[in-house]
Amino acid sequence: MTEPQPHAPEPHVPDPTHQSLWRPLRLLQASMDADITRIYTEGRIEGLKPSFVMELLRLHACGPMTIKELAESVNRTHSALSQKVAAMRAAGWVQTVVGDDARSKKVTLTEQARGVVDRLAAEWRATEAAIAEIEAEVPYPLSRVVADIEQALERRSFHDRIAEKLAQDPAWH
Repeated sequence: MTEPQPHAPEPHVPDPTHQSLWRPLRLLQASMDADITRIYTEGRIEGLKPSFVMELLRLHACGPMTIKELAESVNRTHSALSQKVAAMRAAGWVQTVVGDDARSKKVTLTEQARGVVDRLAAEWRATEAAIAEIEAEVPYPLSRVVADIEQALERRSFHDRIAEKLAQDPAWH
């Protein structure tokens, strides 16, 4: 009986992930979110993710909503908002209550969330003011970049641009 031969190492192949035009933007957002989280920790608001705040403020301003209503109000899919509501519920920020009819449920703030929502609105305003300050310091503000990219995507979708590049790449076929 022959011993199995060890596999030869795979030849070195180039790693396309070393090049990324999106990575700096994602890292910037993660860094800014970490700073907001640090503000919450310093303010003794534990267990709150910056990504929860828009929905909490929307519920405070508009009152209880179904997941569908909340998703539409923050321009998210029902599925994405359903997952976020589950995470916010697990963290103690929202709860679901019986809706207008017994078949529907509405998302509402918990006592914990109601106790900090005014502070979250203050943080939102301060964050927006800080971003405006940063945008005034740079020659081409991010909000302008986003608007310009949206216009480019209206001319030709991201999907179509990627599909065209893939059609030219033999590795895709």
